[in-house]
Amino acid sequence: MPAGHGLRSRTRDLFSRGFRKKGTIPLSTYLKTYHIGDYVDVKVNGAIHKGMPHKFYHGRTGQVWNITKRAIGVEVNKQVGNRIIRKRIHVRVEHVQPSRCTEDFKLRKKKNDQLKAEAKAKGEVISTKRQPEGPKPGFMVEGATLETVTPIPYDVVNDLKGGY
Repeated sequence: MPAGHGLRSRTRDLFSRGFRKKGTIPLSTYLKTYHIGDYVDVKVNGAIHKGMPHKFYHGRTGQVWNITKRAIGVEVNKQVGNRIIRKRIHVRVEHVQPSRCTEDFKLRKKKNDQLKAEAKAKGEVISTKRQPEGPKPGFMVEGATLETVTPIPYDVVNDLKGGY
């Protein structure tokens, strides 16, 4: 019998719950607040069949564009042929989780604001731009001695006597 091409084909391992993650879904999943513009990861929960996105979107990160009573509208990039299309899908809250993709940016922003405030109090002007590392400084090796190595000339006559 040929392989099926249904909506949930080849998702046996993809949608299966993790080790010790089976059973009831914690209430924190439903109590999380999402705002328009937030980044979310689409992570399908195999226990809930309603509002489940297509397997393509599993593991994708998107931006919230709409919020309904039980679901969240997520805008995700999808490559179709040679172009990238912004797809808008509605996914139930069980299948999304807040993304950590902007965590470093938010921390850096907070740190830069603090540095700017400290510099302003001192009356200085500082640059918070990130700079590339650049090359490592040069150094001299002390106490090393040079040794000249020359190859031993190859002797064909002696090699043939003891050969095979």
